[in-house]
Amino acid sequence: MKINAQNTRLIFGLKVRQLRTSKSLSFAELSKLTGISVSYLNEIEKGKKFPKPEKIKALAKVLDLEESELTSNKLPAKLQPISDLLASNFLQELPLDMFGIEPGKIIEIVANAPTKVGAFISAILEISRNFQLQQEHFYFAALRSYQELHNNYFEEIEANVDRFVNKHRLSHTTHIRLETLYEILESEYGFSFDNQELAKHPELKKFRSVNLPDKQKLLINQGLTETQQAFLLGKELGYIFQNLKERIFTSSFVKIKSFEEVLNNFKASYFAGALLMNREKLVDDIKLFFDQPSWNAADFLSIMDKYKATPEMFLHRLTNIIPRYFGIEQLFFLRFNQEPGKDQFWLTKELHLKRKHQPHGNGLSEHYCRRWITLWLLNDLHQIQEAGTYSQPIAGIQRSKFHGTEDEYLCFTIARPGYPTPNTNVSISIGLLIDKSLHKQIAFLDDPAIPVREVNQTCQRCSIMDCKERVAPPTIVDEYDQSRKTAAALRKLGK
Repeated sequence: MKINAQNTRLIFGLKVRQLRTSKSLSFAELSKLTGISVSYLNEIEKGKKFPKPEKIKALAKVLDLEESELTSNKLPAKLQPISDLLASNFLQELPLDMFGIEPGKIIEIVANAPTKVGAFISAILEISRNFQLQQEHFYFAALRSYQELHNNYFEEIEANVDRFVNKHRLSHTTHIRLETLYEILESEYGFSFDNQELAKHPELKKFRSVNLPDKQKLLINQGLTETQQAFLLGKELGYIFQNLKERIFTSSFVKIKSFEEVLNNFKASYFAGALLMNREKLVDDIKLFFDQPSWNAADFLSIMDKYKATPEMFLHRLTNIIPRYFGIEQLFFLRFNQEPGKDQFWLTKELHLKRKHQPHGNGLSEHYCRRWITLWLLNDLHQIQEAGTYSQPIAGIQRSKFHGTEDEYLCFTIARPGYPTPNTNVSISIGLLIDKSLHKQIAFLDDPAIPVREVNQTCQRCSIMDCKERVAPPTIVDEYDQSRKTAAALRKLGK
């Protein structure tokens, strides 16, 4: 078993707790017998403290155990699930502290019912293997949960951006020029840049950038727009200014070494988005837009263009701003990819605030409902490309009523070609749950020009039988109906 200091403390604390309870000793009683304070004993049992030799000797004497046995990292056979859990390094890899969870509490839960909890852990691991879930899946899921826990707004990072802007005497009221970011990285942090090298290596063309830390050089994909370059430079500044040491040096992940890498990548990206889209200015612009009496796609895109942002940067920044400054907390963010002309869609990024909204990702190869604007706008984009008239991203809006529920969302979607990745189109959507407060915030919510569609999660789970957009049979609905009929028949037999 892999043993580290934390594991040693957890095992020692667990042994002390079990021996104390087996002798029916309270904390106060053990404290009186050993001369160790109640608070310190509590810290020991939680795995937070490891006592000095004289305290170990006192504990061993009172608990009637040899010192060597008490300090040994060996656990009895009935606590094998705990040994397995510690050997897996699970407690060290997952960011439990971010969610207020103490590792000692998990160990305590397992210790109270080792057989049942051990079977539960084994079941989770088996499911993970069957669905080919890897460690990074847990990392990204943990990150999404962390974002959702904070409504995807982080005041500390916003404050870091303000300090950076003030330090470099940048303007809050105008867009930060790409040249300015290059100059700061070059003059203050000693960076050099190369936009030719990546093109020489076919296997590296998928990266937008590669940082060579030993050379203090940033290799930039020559196919990037100025906006994408600005975001990459802002991200590098985010790493540096926030002193984020554990990081990746490619624009996207190759192999994830730790959760800290995933978290710091998010913090650097958040910094870049906040730097390029000032929150105060954006809040004012969105307020003016929401106050308009009717929906206008051109006006929506003009806000994005004002900040020289990509659709993903723009809509993701709205997930920071809208909950915090407009009180609209029930929302989702989705990114879908499609190979132009093909009837296959991949959900490549998602975020849900306050609860899991529809649609959301599934790993079951089901067909997402084609009635959602985030999918049909991709088909519209392909038609424009085929006609040779594409010039800029296209925007759309839809009121999406989720079948069989009271949920209805106002969905804003922007679709664009994927770059630098060829043969890919991308749609990015933000959906706001329609309720009384949304009616107060958005004047054009009831604009009759906004299309209204009844939607569902996937074709396989949809009972809308007259759907013209259906691309797969409702197999899961049929299975449920058959199960219901079988149960009814069995009940009838019992009468």
